Amino acid sequence: MLSRVAPWLASRKDGAAPVAAPGVAVRTLGGSDTAQLVDLAGQDAVANVFILSHLATSGSAAPTTGGASILGVFDGGTLLGACWAGANLVPVQLAPELAGAVAASAHRSGRRYASIFGPADTVLALYAGLEQFGQTAHEIRADQPLMTIAGPPDVPPNQQLGFGQLADFDRILPACAAMFEEEVGYSPFLGGREYYSRRVKGLIREGHSMVHLGPAGEVVFKAELGAVTPEVTQVQGVWMNPEYRGKGLSAGYMAAVVDLAQTLAPVTSLYVNSFNTRARATYERVGFRQVGTFATVLF
Repeated sequence: MLSRVAPWLASRKDGAAPVAAPGVAVRTLGGSDTAQLVDLAGQDAVANVFILSHLATSGSAAPTTGGASILGVFDGGTLLGACWAGANLVPVQLAPELAGAVAASAHRSGRRYASIFGPADTVLALYAGLEQFGQTAHEIRADQPLMTIAGPPDVPPNQQLGFGQLADFDRILPACAAMFEEEVGYSPFLGGREYYSRRVKGLIREGHSMVHLGPAGEVVFKAELGAVTPEVTQVQGVWMNPEYRGKGLSAGYMAAVVDLAQTLAPVTSLYVNSFNTRARATYERVGFRQVGTFATVLF
């Protein structure tokens, strides 16, 4: 059974005490920890673009009004690693040997997590910790190449791709929902249509949605920038209308994604399932190269 927690929603129970492993202390970060977290995440601006994007927007490591928080692992006053704990768990420069302490705290918080994603070794270690508490994954994607490109793409971009407009929201939303359901196997509207709609609308409003509409107003291709910093963007939600698949269009569209993304930051990143050989071949043709390995655990 797939998790019923939508990835854009926080699910929490307050009042749970954290658990720490011997020799380290795990606690929820506050505003005074922001500088340390920025420095920690900055050690790998590509792998940590999710948390760096959040910090660039919020300006603080403190818990959000939506209920998400960041767990920090400390040795005395030194922040050794961290982990976003919202609807998803997202490790930040967290060594695998520290993952057990974080998993214990994450479990004791009472949250239900939709996924864990990030550097593969740590993600799998976090899941091993949660599994001890009876949390069983629906699917483990243990090998997801993390890829980047800096500079112009290696193929000509499809100039028909542009940033999405709010006027086209009613066309873009169904395409986003179709992509999500293809990727994870359940509707993004399970947590309520309003919340997912708000997320998609927010991406459009922020200039992080890219789309090509066909002659009948249908979405031919779309993608989003799920995380954006001044240094790195992370491409997510890549989707081609089934009617246009198999026509050799993907590389041109992805080249256009790179061109548009690089108006915001010099490095464009994404991660892809290793078994998706066609997508990997397209990304490599465009000029993406692997710089690491992510994993995703779906609950």
